[in-house]
Amino acid sequence: MFLSLFVSSLAILFAVPTASAKDVHFDWNITWTTANPDGLQARPVIGINNQWPLPVINVTKGDRIIAKVTNQLGNQSTTIHWHGMYQNGTNFMDGPAMVTQCNIPTGASITYNFTVDQVGTYWYHSHTRSQYPDGLRQALIIQDPKNPYEGEYHEERVITLSDWYHDEMPVLMKQFVSYKNPTGAEPVPNSALMNDTQNMTLPVEPGKTYLLRLVNVGAFASQYFWIEGHTMKIVEVDGVWTKPAETDMIYIASAQRYAVLVTMKNETRVNYPMMASMDTTLFDTIPDGLNWNVTGWLEYDTDKKLPAAAVLNDFEPYDDFKLVPTDGEKLLEKADHTISLDLTMNNLGDGANYAFFNDISYVSPKVPTLYTVLSAGENATNPTVYGTDTNSFVLKHGEIVEIILNNDDSGRHPFHLHGQNFQVVHRSEENAGHYNASWTNITYPSVPMRRDTLLVYPQGNFVIRFPATNPGVWLFHCHIEWHMDTGLVATMISSPLEMQKTLTIPQEFKQICSDQGISTVGNAAGNTEDYLDLSGQNLMVPPLPAGFTTKGYVAMVFSCVAGVLGLASITLYGSAPIAAK
Repeated sequence: MFLSLFVSSLAILFAVPTASAKDVHFDWNITWTTANPDGLQARPVIGINNQWPLPVINVTKGDRIIAKVTNQLGNQSTTIHWHGMYQNGTNFMDGPAMVTQCNIPTGASITYNFTVDQVGTYWYHSHTRSQYPDGLRQALIIQDPKNPYEGEYHEERVITLSDWYHDEMPVLMKQFVSYKNPTGAEPVPNSALMNDTQNMTLPVEPGKTYLLRLVNVGAFASQYFWIEGHTMKIVEVDGVWTKPAETDMIYIASAQRYAVLVTMKNETRVNYPMMASMDTTLFDTIPDGLNWNVTGWLEYDTDKKLPAAAVLNDFEPYDDFKLVPTDGEKLLEKADHTISLDLTMNNLGDGANYAFFNDISYVSPKVPTLYTVLSAGENATNPTVYGTDTNSFVLKHGEIVEIILNNDDSGRHPFHLHGQNFQVVHRSEENAGHYNASWTNITYPSVPMRRDTLLVYPQGNFVIRFPATNPGVWLFHCHIEWHMDTGLVATMISSPLEMQKTLTIPQEFKQICSDQGISTVGNAAGNTEDYLDLSGQNLMVPPLPAGFTTKGYVAMVFSCVAGVLGLASITLYGSAPIAAK
């Protein structure tokens, strides 16, 4: 009797999370609409159901997101990436075009269907071409039934930070990737936004503590964030709960997220500015009249004025490397597989500036990489089948993977890994050069900070580690949109043979491929007869020719001839007798 009661009690106990979990349905028409978020210029933006800003998703761990997405843009394809979601067992729902799925063509629909088995602050955005900066991005919040800070705050709020452009991305990309821009100077944003406006107010009550979820949904600019007269306590980063860390300022790179606790003052005499300031060191030039700041306000009293923010000249944000996860996960001390990536920027044969990992600028394959995995059989373990210019690395199931990133560029870059977070083992300061494992002056943290998007400093390096325990095709890329779209991407093929046993592509995902004439089997070139034959694959732009080209030789010959004729003319003219007057 006791055993029966005990078993019944266990069944009830473990059934509770399942019973409380729910299906959360969305029916989204991706449409163009018009907005003027900075008050300077109305422009077309990509909305959902003719609305912009987009809806914030707020669900609970264990819920299932079921989002039917219909592309009604008319002139562009699209996809949705659920940034930070592990998609364990549902890699085909991850969203990056020609990686885990085909683009959704105009007029077509597919349904993203996956369970959220994580907690924290995330976001969703388009992952095709350079589309999301035109407006297709918003926060995704997953509540934690076992929130370690439950009871320490009264309410929570979501604050998105973003850069903003007045021109649409296809126009800007054409200007950026051009021989007329050989230095690769990125377009400078026209404005900064906070919750997609420049006059956000956050009503607050004296004495209350709020959990503020901060998300940088921008395309380019990192943001410094602070609140005048208030201290923040960091408690979460990229979905990982951390031990509380007090600070007056946070640096949030594109795609990064933080959750902070902020306690209000006990009096209501004044309202207080919340400031976000774009990191202008990322800009090659600062246009005249650019306001790189945006102000919101903690509004204690609606009858009080909204004061101007004080100007800061020095920025001292918290160093996220110091954060410690509350779960105490120990350092992964031994790497089984080390991948070294050297980041460079350079010009190719069309005169435009591109981004490279190990001298390869990523180009999409002709078949989505996940579909190549599932159709390649034993060849799926050979990185060759995924294409010459996809920067593909095959990871064995369960091995500890270490990525060493050496930044040979003079700018900062935020790097995002799909499908998992990672331990941050080491990050250098600026101008440290390439990482050297034999350095003796490095102390590795015993409980390293974990996140899914990490900043590397100019001419610096970082080292991250993660276990390859989530079978799937996972991108690792710079989250500055200009750099991703010019090739700063690598592809992690994690446990390909396990994928073949566990993953099945939904028929509607295959259908949108066939409707566009895109094969769902074959290697990167679409070849199904010989997976090692990459004839016809997509390749990066050829390099600038070394030495003289044919045109160069012709130009040199004609220049020499012109020079000789010129000298002869001068000689003849100079030797002629001078006529007497």
